[in-house]
Amino acid sequence: MPNPREIRRRIRSVRNMAQITRAMEMVAASKMRRAQDRVTSGRPYSERLRQVLGDLASLQLDSDQLQAFPLLAEREIRKTAIILITPDRGLNGALNSNILRRTVQYIREEAVGGSPEVIAVGKKGRDFSIRTSQNVVAEFIQLGDRPSLNDVRPVAQIAIKEFLDGNVDAVHIIYPQFVNTLTQKPTVVQLLPIQRPEGSSEKADDFIFEPNAEVLLNQLLPRYVEVILYQAVLENVASFYSAQMVAMRNATDNAKELSDDLNLALNKARQAQITNEVAEIAAGADALRT
Repeated sequence: MPNPREIRRRIRSVRNMAQITRAMEMVAASKMRRAQDRVTSGRPYSERLRQVLGDLASLQLDSDQLQAFPLLAEREIRKTAIILITPDRGLNGALNSNILRRTVQYIREEAVGGSPEVIAVGKKGRDFSIRTSQNVVAEFIQLGDRPSLNDVRPVAQIAIKEFLDGNVDAVHIIYPQFVNTLTQKPTVVQLLPIQRPEGSSEKADDFIFEPNAEVLLNQLLPRYVEVILYQAVLENVASFYSAQMVAMRNATDNAKELSDDLNLALNKARQAQITNEVAEIAAGADALRT
């Protein structure tokens, strides 16, 4: 059994660790609330943009005219690309491993034409892609806790260029979708070619498009790609801080339990030490009598 001095040293270490994890939990909780607000406020905008595109694509243009827009044109898939969106840091429980596990599943079971091209957004995804010898065509790290649309626009431009140049025939996003504080779902979404969204329930005759539907659609399609990517990045930030807050809370609880166990072990060690000392004193007294 360790002596009381060693146990006290371990108790101090565990308590110091609990203070650190508690502080990290509070910081993550504060940033999580801001990140959640950004995610929830961005979803109505992206959904409305999806409806506008649906009105333009399905109500104003027929199928033959839609083929004139390269970002909508579907072709035989011979090669794919993925935009892998992950956090830059760890200490977030199983979030990183769940995303990377879903990425491995996509590469093995869903990717067409062999290993896909990878556009890594985040250090964890970048490191995973390099470690597994993936074809990384671009990397973007340190976007920060409050990324802007301008930060995400270069990612969209590279994806669009690879698709329009014919280097890939489809682009998918893999990212953690924020469901709630306890749930972050690894999600795969097709980015290119853009799948024709459903239009709103309103009649197309009620709208007047200026200068015309074709010009508007041609301008909105790249913006739609940027918005979808930006929303995925916001979901990643919110998922990271939610997972980190929960992980740090569990670590703090575990540290407190370990501290209680060590205190119990310290009491037992002190009791054993006192018992030994009493026994030695009694044995010495008996020896003096004889």
